[in-house]
Formats: sequence, C-alpha cells, structure tokens
Amino acid sequence: MEKPNRTSPLVGFILLGLSTHPKLEKMFFVLILLMYLVILLGNGVLILVTILDSRLHTPMYFFLGNLSFLDICYTTSSIPLVLDGFLTPQKIISFSACAVQMFLSFSMAGTECVLLSMMAFDRYVAICNPLRYSVVMSKAVSVPMAAGSWAVGGVASLVHTSLAIQLPFCGANIINHFTCEILAVLKLACADISINVISMEVTNVIFLGVPVLLISVSYVFIIATILRIPSAEGKKKAFSTCSAHLTVVIIFYGTLFFMYGKPKSKDSQGADKEDLSDKLIPLFYGVVTPMLNPIIYSLRNKDVKAAVRNLVSQKYFSR
Repeated sequence: MEKPNRTSPLVGFILLGLSTHPKLEKMFFVLILLMYLVILLGNGVLILVTILDSRLHTPMYFFLGNLSFLDICYTTSSIPLVLDGFLTPQKIISFSACAVQMFLSFSMAGTECVLLSMMAFDRYVAICNPLRYSVVMSKAVSVPMAAGSWAVGGVASLVHTSLAIQLPFCGANIINHFTCEILAVLKLACADISINVISMEVTNVIFLGVPVLLISVSYVFIIATILRIPSAEGKKKAFSTCSAHLTVVIIFYGTLFFMYGKPKSKDSQGADKEDLSDKLIPLFYGVVTPMLNPIIYSLRNKDVKAAVRNLVSQKYFSR
C-alpha cells in the first residue's frame, strides 16, 4: 500500500518511545538516569587517571581513554533525549536535530567497532612481540590508529545520514523508537530505499565483520602464545593484560549479534512484545555496555585500580 504524499515540508518527527506503555516510563526514567550517571562518573574517572597517572601513559591506556570518551559521547548523543521523552507526553524532534542525533549515534557506534579491533592489535603486539612493542606501538602509530577509528566512523555516518535526509518523507511522521534510529527513520520514507539498505549492509560487513575477524585472529595468536609460556604465573600475568578487553568485546559484539540475529515473531501478540523488545534492547545496549566498560577495566586491571586509589587518596589528603 502506497504512503500518501505530504503536501507540506516535513518539520520534525514524533518519537513514540514508551507512550504505549505509560506505566513503564517513570520506572525506566529512574533506571536509565542512574545508569547514565554511572557512565559519566566511571568513564570520567578512567579518562582522568589515564591522563594524570604517568604509569598509564602507554598505548593500551591511550586507547582505553579514547574508549571511555567515546562511551560518554555515544550515550550523551541519545540518553538525554530518551530521558526527556519519558517525561514528555508527545516528544517532537526537529528534522535537523534528528539528523544530528542520527549522525552522532551511528558515528560513535562505528568508531567503537574499529577502536576495539585496534585495541586487540595492541594486545597482540604486547603479548606476541613484546620486545618490539615500544617500536610497533609508538605514539606516532597509536595516535593515527585512534584518529583513524574516529575518522572512519564519522565518514561512514556522514554517508548514511546524507542518504537518509535526502529521502522524501510522507504520511505519518511518527518514529516508533526512543531516538532517531536510522532504520526507524528509513521506514517513514516514501521512496525507494534500496541504496540505503545496500550501503547499510556494506557498512555492517566493514564495521562488524572485518573487526570481528581481526579481533578473532589476534586472539588466536595471543592464546597460542600464552599457552607456550612455561610457568602458570606467566600465563596468568599475560592473560590478565587482555582479559578486560576480551570481556568488553564479548559483551559488545554479543549484544549486537543478539539484537540483529534474533528471529522475528509471526503472531500478533508476539509481535507486540517483540516491538517493545526491539526498542528496549538497543536502549539498554546503549547504556549497559558503556556502564560496564569502566567497571570491567577497574576490576580486572591492577594498574587502573592502583591509579584510581592513588587519585582518590590524593584528593582526600589534599583537603
């Protein structure tokens, strides 16, 4: 069935959010707000210690600082909008604001995919070729690697956002989501979106398939190297340097593959539940992963724990 043509230019979109489940809105507002505050605090502390503590001035912690800053940017690009939507009966977002939010979210997600693969390469060099680590992962190499991750994510997002905003939108301007999620926006277009779909599929291969392949290959060599270490203590020490990153990778990509790989429901009642889960799972994915990252690195990394304790003690005794 064709969508009716719009006679007036599109001014903005209505974000549906949880308006069909009003009883859940206040509960999720409190929950998401608390998680967002934990994200700001945890990642903010990690950025501070990687800057202030000279022992953490290494490529590994440089990448970790980038990841923490990325998580703050990623959540800040969408969570305030989500929280406002929980308190507003009908949340209206302008077309330009929707485009900006769509660009930032996609850019941050793409950058994180690439950055995690860069961090895996860093761990590969540190464990498999430790004598050349300072040369291979020098500042002249690690800085362009991080900058390239941000640039690639930004360029890909710019392409997809540009293609999306050029589409004509007609009929109802209601986005069945908390934010201007690009797939939800494309559903409102009254034109052929085959180019958008193809470009999204190509991007999925680049930002999901290639990084996963690189990370997998890196950890095959890492595990093989660790198994060749004769002492149990040496194996434990080597694995502890990459266990936090591996945990973050499993959570990040595991959630992504769960979101986009789960089967679709065919009955109407199941479709309603699926519609709710399709909105809630990306929402929690967008806050749970950034919230867990600093916790994982703090609990599983003795250098970070020592730096955090040092920062807290300095703040306490300086009073």
